[in-house]
Amino acid sequence: TTRFAMASAAPTATPQRVVMVTGGTGLVGSAIKAYVESLGPNPNERWIFLDAVDGDLRQMSVTRGLFERHHPTHVIHLAARVGGLFDNMRDKVGFWRDNIMINDTVLQCAHDFHVQKCVSCLSTCVFPDKTTYPIDETMLHNGPPHFSNEGYAYSKRMVEMLNRLYHEQFGDNFTAVIPTNIFGPNDNYYIEGGHVIPGLIHKCYLAKKNHTDFVIWGDGSPLRQFIYSMDMAKLFHWVLYNYSDPSPVILSVDETDEVSIGDVAREVARAMHFEGNIVFDTTKANGQFRKTASNAKLRRLLPDFHFTPLRDAIQASVDWFVANYDRARK
Repeated sequence: TTRFAMASAAPTATPQRVVMVTGGTGLVGSAIKAYVESLGPNPNERWIFLDAVDGDLRQMSVTRGLFERHHPTHVIHLAARVGGLFDNMRDKVGFWRDNIMINDTVLQCAHDFHVQKCVSCLSTCVFPDKTTYPIDETMLHNGPPHFSNEGYAYSKRMVEMLNRLYHEQFGDNFTAVIPTNIFGPNDNYYIEGGHVIPGLIHKCYLAKKNHTDFVIWGDGSPLRQFIYSMDMAKLFHWVLYNYSDPSPVILSVDETDEVSIGDVAREVARAMHFEGNIVFDTTKANGQFRKTASNAKLRRLLPDFHFTPLRDAIQASVDWFVANYDRARK
């Protein structure tokens, strides 16, 4: 657990605001920590970043103990069992059960302990597989998600439903964000079951080191929107203090910034100064071809938000991985 007084863009509050972040040492949690730290000290606000070692959030008694210990006024709920395409395909039941239990204990305790605001984190994979594009927040339950990660996707859909039900039945201020593909420093660079950009960064690093081909799974054609973790942190902070509708909000770059996996791989190779061959292994599954998300709702609320250019964000992510190779999760 990490505890410290942090700054807030919001007015000072009395009594002291205590923000508890579950999954607080992962990709998004570490970015939020870095962003809030950058705002400078604020004695009226305390941030608590929970780690997996603080307890198993699948168990209600453990989660309740954490709420009793820290008495949060606000909760950012990031803790989840996550994985890439192939991990999700291998254990759909496990992804469903673990996430259902985690989300149930956290939201129930947020209600029981009268938390003023709880913001959970979903994923664009929760949206229907067969749909029109771009997808938006109103389309969440319009059809089944892609078969490859339906265990995880359905468990995350239930968070949106619970937020609405707690709000309707008890007046709780619970909401959620739906980011597109997040990447950045402190990611999980596990190749076999990880996410796209960190997996590509690790693969490219090894290909350069071992003088081998840089092999991409699939044909490189699927399209994705990627959001840099530091941009995500700024938006999460804004949602925590400025957005109070139980309906979720998509956090995404613009539709025009959608990019193919092949182009992302080439950007990673450029950032890594890899000069070998890039090979596409078409015997591996591509996954869902596209998941284009509309950020129109976000743009209405924050019309002037500036996203970090993909090239700059990939370069920063590659530089962090190279500098922290020994301690990076992989």
